[in-house]
Amino acid sequence: MLSASTYFFGEVNTISGLFINDRITDKEIRVIGTEGEQLGIMTPKEALVLAEEAGVDLVKVSPNAKPPVCRLIDYGKYRYEQARKEKEAKKKQKTIEVKEVRFSPNIDTNDLNTKVNSARKFLEKGNKVKVSMRFRGREMAHIDASKHVLTDFAESLSDVSVIEKEPKLEGRTMSMILAEKK
Repeated sequence: MLSASTYFFGEVNTISGLFINDRITDKEIRVIGTEGEQLGIMTPKEALVLAEEAGVDLVKVSPNAKPPVCRLIDYGKYRYEQARKEKEAKKKQKTIEVKEVRFSPNIDTNDLNTKVNSARKFLEKGNKVKVSMRFRGREMAHIDASKHVLTDFAESLSDVSVIEKEPKLEGRTMSMILAEKK
């Protein structure tokens, strides 16, 4: 028995999702010229003749419009421009990472200050900080008494951060998330 994925229903005649030249099978299309001017509504064959005369390709740029919109453009140049625009948009995106700072409930003040300084650096770079306190063995009996360590940590960073997620116990770990103050 063949699965649905092994059946061949016909070749999809697109390159990167756009129909080009003789692959356009609509009855009528709206044609836009090489300079951006409206050439009117015509059949794909008539538009293809115009494209060949101009030495460019006929590309369907808006398939969902009524009637579909096609442009007379150099397809290679168009694809290059689209790739360049996508690359520029990607450059302007800013990714925010979540950095983690871990310690135990019986941490000494100097060690805590070191962790605060590293968290401060992460926050100043624009990252979020997940502060985790891990409980082991008998430390589980003193969870309420240890919650103040996380609140002190957040208070010492209150000039550069805000608490995005309040301290919460999940299994043997109590954690909270700090974000950069805007």
